[in-house]
Formats: sequence, structure tokens, C-alpha cells
Amino acid sequence: MSFPRQFVWGTASASYQVEGAADRDGRSPCVWDDFAATPGKTFDGHDGSLACGSYDRPEDDADLIAGLGATAYRCSIAWPRVLPDGTGPRNEAGLAYYDRLVDALLARNIDPWVTLFHWDMPSCLQQRGGWLNAACSDWFAEYTQAVVDRLSDRVTHWFTLNEPQIFIGLGHESGTHAPGLQLSRRELLLASHHALLAHGKSVQVIRAHAKQPPRVGCAPVGQMFVPASDRPEDVEAARTATFKVPTENWTFNLAWMCDPMLRGHYPDDGVEQFGDDMPAWTESDMATICQPLDFFGVNIYHADIVRAGPEGPERVERPRGYPITMFRWPIQPDSLYWGPKFLHERYKLPVVITENGLASMDWKHADGKIHDLGRIDFLTRHLHQLRRAIDDGVDVQGYFHWSIMDNYEWAEGYALRFGLVYLDYTTMQRLPKESYHWYAKIIQSRGEVIPTTLEPL
Repeated sequence: MSFPRQFVWGTASASYQVEGAADRDGRSPCVWDDFAATPGKTFDGHDGSLACGSYDRPEDDADLIAGLGATAYRCSIAWPRVLPDGTGPRNEAGLAYYDRLVDALLARNIDPWVTLFHWDMPSCLQQRGGWLNAACSDWFAEYTQAVVDRLSDRVTHWFTLNEPQIFIGLGHESGTHAPGLQLSRRELLLASHHALLAHGKSVQVIRAHAKQPPRVGCAPVGQMFVPASDRPEDVEAARTATFKVPTENWTFNLAWMCDPMLRGHYPDDGVEQFGDDMPAWTESDMATICQPLDFFGVNIYHADIVRAGPEGPERVERPRGYPITMFRWPIQPDSLYWGPKFLHERYKLPVVITENGLASMDWKHADGKIHDLGRIDFLTRHLHQLRRAIDDGVDVQGYFHWSIMDNYEWAEGYALRFGLVYLDYTTMQRLPKESYHWYAKIIQSRGEVIPTTLEPL
């Protein structure tokens, strides 16, 4: 068996990471502009003011995506470019840029999959409390309508929030991402609840105002676990660990955000654990949050290994020298087998891999090319496991490689390269890597040329 005939082959980016033009055509500052301007917060003080210069190059970027043969491109909208005051008047120049991008994609038969929030909250709204302000869900609903009113005659695929686990956990707990806060657990739970309400209201707005029938999802991330063996008890240990709300690093948990969206309630183990820190919420809140979704988007990069122990799942230590990416993330290809399998079982929705890729050690070689063979091997192994999940009956409908090009990697600045296309950040020259040409062949063959057997890592 192989990938379904209608399988979506895509690639992805995010507005702050590629657009640049941070102070042009009416765009107001966002929390990442403020965070990067704070000494010591990002690698070498890098910011996204220039990024990849994509604001001036929508046709060039669309040509690169078309060169892959990709059928879809996941991109995001910059809230402060559309509503510079966070709410209120719409910025025509900002909306016109997204018109150009969407039209360039459609002219090349590329379907835009639009993410409404990929972390660039307007600074003016952060100054009013951001996700801690109960009004934020209404702010987000208003912003959603501005985008839907403008683009939904051409855009049919929508994501509400990208990785709420990260912008809450790293942005509001550890402070290593914008807005750089270190809140109490009570405050974190409140911010999470408000973000969930924003998601629900955004879905309602999309369905009420879209000019074409929409398909709507979210794009969470979370700690994934894979079993140490195929023994049923180890598989159950991995399934349990994936959804159990932990006492530490709970903000990175999938179930805490996804159960309210798709099951209409918070996980019982988390509610019991958090006790009096839980925000006050009503059945009406849950009805707002739990909106019907058309697919389960998920970003998967790696996983930890567990086995069944006498008191529950036990983490398995990796051997010294295990393979890692430049981000020091473990390389665990079967995360793209077990992750979709567990998520499909729990949430009963088709799965779309909305991000997967690696930061690799890429540079222009003496022959002028970028020989990123590690990325090719990484993708070969992961796509093999994704095909294995499909063969075992998991309804996986698409795969978006992160990312189309090297870009601004948040607090890591321009130090890490995730792209299929190499970026010279001085000249903005775009140079396809070997992995770009390899992925193009994969797409052309609809996944037929991926090896079916691989040597173990």
C-alpha cells in the first residue's frame, strides 16, 4: 500500500519568521518585535525585522513551492499587519499583501492553508494583558472575521492557533519566548483557558462568515511517546504517557489543550491535580471551545521512549551518542507512526501532519550547492513511518514539511536552518538544497519512491 491518491503534499512557514517588513505599510509592533529588542533574549540579538524578505517576494516564494510540485502551502497571517490596533480599523495595505500571496499560490495550483495565529500578537494588546485579559477571545474573533471577510472567497483551509502549548509554556511560563513572562500556575491556566475560548470563537466566525465551505482545524504540538517494543503493555504505556497530564511541563501536554477542543472537557487527571488553581469556567465556555473540527492538525518533531513499569509508564534512557538534530532534539522516526495512531484513536478525526522537519548543519559547499543529506535521511525515515501508519488504517490526509526555507527560528534567531531552500540572509538569495530536489521527486511519485526498509539508526 502507499499514500492515498488525494494525499496533500505541502510545506510551511509562518508570518513573523519569513515576512520581514516589520514597520512597513501600517504594520504595528508585535510581541516578538519587543522580545527580540530586549538584550539577551535571542541569539546574537537577532530579530524578524528583515527575516526572509517574503513581504516583497510572494511570487518568488510561490515559484519555489510550485517547483516542489507541492499541492498546498501552510502560511500564517500577521495579526498586527491586518489590525494594527489589535481591533478596529482594518489595514488595507496589509490585507493587500495577503491577497497577493494567496493569488500567487492559486495561480500555480497551490492550495493555501491559512493559520490565523502563529504567535505574533500585537504589542498594543499585550499591553492590555494579552492572553490574561478575558477580552482576548473577542479580540481574536474580530481579527478572524477581518481575515475571513477578505480571503475566504479563495481560502478554504483554516487553522486557528499554532502550538498553544508553546506560546503559553515558553512565552508565559519559562519566559524563553515572547512575551517573556514567568507566570504562576493559576495565571497560566487562565491564559490557556482564554486561548481555548479564542480558538472556539474563531471557528464559529469562520463557519459563519466563510464565502466558500471551510475546512477547519488547529495545529497543536505536545510531548509524544513511543513504546520501547511492540508488546501490548509497552504500547499502552506510550498511549497513556502521551495523554496523561504531568505534574511538570504540563503546558506541553496535548490532552490539556485538545480534550476541551474535541471532547468538551478538561482531562480529569489535570483538573484534580490543579485544584484551586483552575480558572472558573462554565458549561457555556466549554460549548464555545468544543467546536466541530474537520481534521486534527499536529506538529510532530520527536518523541521520548517509554515501557510498561510496575507503577506505570517508565522512560527509557537513550544510549550515549544517540542521533540528534542541531536543536538537540532526538531523532525518533516512529513518532510519525505512533503519534498519528494515538491521536486518531483518541479524537476520531483525520490527521494532518502540519509540521515535521529538522534543524540541520547546512552551508553552501565549495561547489556552490547545499548537500543536506542528513535531512534527506531524516525525511525518508519519517515518511516511511507515516506510510506505515496509513497502511495500518490511520486516516492521515496530509504532510507539511517544516519549512520551505531557512528562516527566523524564534529565540534561536538565524542560527538554525530548517528549510528545503537555503537563505543567504545578506542578499536574500534563495538556493534550493538537495533535499528540495529529493522532496520534489517524492511528491511527483506520490510517495512511491520512499524506501520500505531502512537500516536502524
